[in-house]
Amino acid sequence: MDIPAGWTKSEDGKAIVRRFEFADFSEAFAFLTRVAIAAEKADHHPEIENVWNKVTLTLTTHDSGGLTDKDASLAATIDGLVA
Repeated sequence: MDIPAGWTKSEDGKAIVRRFEFADFSEAFAFLTRVAIAAEKADHHPEIENVWNKVTLTLTTHDSGGLTDKDASLAATIDGLVA
């Protein structure tokens, strides 16, 4: 599985993580709304951390105990949502 650029493996290698930074909270929250819609469509949901204008997303397939193609696919979709 190829990990999309900008994403890094977690320390245990069971997830991929990416931090996004926006101009303000409203932009960060709008991005999270787009992520939520994409995640629902993919039936694959990220772990989300949001602090003001910073969003950190962690993707892992809990059912499989680690990374799968679902994670790489959702990461690529999320990358397309950054505007």
